[in-house]
Amino acid sequence: MIGRIHSVESCGTVDGPGLRFIVFLQGCSLRCAYCHNPDTWKLSGGTEKSVDELLEEAKGYLPFMKASNGGVTLSGGEPLLQPDFVLEFFKKCKEAGIHTTLDTSGSVKPKNIDEILKVTDLVLLDIKHIKEEKHKEITGLSNKNTLEFAKLLDQKGIPVWIRYVLVPGLSNDDKDLSELGDFLGTLSNIEKVDILPYHKMGEYKWEQLGLTNTLVNVMPPKQADVDKAYNLLTKSNKIVSV
Repeated sequence: MIGRIHSVESCGTVDGPGLRFIVFLQGCSLRCAYCHNPDTWKLSGGTEKSVDELLEEAKGYLPFMKASNGGVTLSGGEPLLQPDFVLEFFKKCKEAGIHTTLDTSGSVKPKNIDEILKVTDLVLLDIKHIKEEKHKEITGLSNKNTLEFAKLLDQKGIPVWIRYVLVPGLSNDDKDLSELGDFLGTLSNIEKVDILPYHKMGEYKWEQLGLTNTLVNVMPPKQADVDKAYNLLTKSNKIVSV
């Protein structure tokens, strides 16, 4: 099984528990206004690697994974655009005793999603916005698949870490954050909520690719705003930060 890979990070510390071997898969269906890796958008980009090739590379870091309760994370782009590759890679990781994490926006629902989730230990779910119209404004697509995916993960009892990018003027409205907090409160499987402050580190990629950056004049949010957003998203006592 061959996949298209954007890049690999050998010892990541933020995309799941412990030290992680992170694979960024090529291709994404969303066009987020704040994306810091627009070079992952095209499915035809990146380089080709086989599942076995990638697994052998990951196994080289097994001692670090085991010592830190880490594992592998498939990110992107959107990894579920390459569902067969995700399934085979995660199956082989589980056979090797490696913890698996899927970092996804939930915007894509492949036919084999149930099989994928059987070999997925943790999902990092990127929810872009609770309001459909604002979600379309940010990403170009509806949030219906994302919210349905969140409910599916809850039904299956799969642990979830929520990720939310806070962008001044785009995703920082208190009422919207409170509404998202209400939605998260209906789920029983959320272990952690991460507020990711908007940053400008990927702006040079937009310039290199000739893309129009509509957020060029937007500055990162202040810490007080990040804290407020976190409190609104975690107001339900069902959510326990770990």
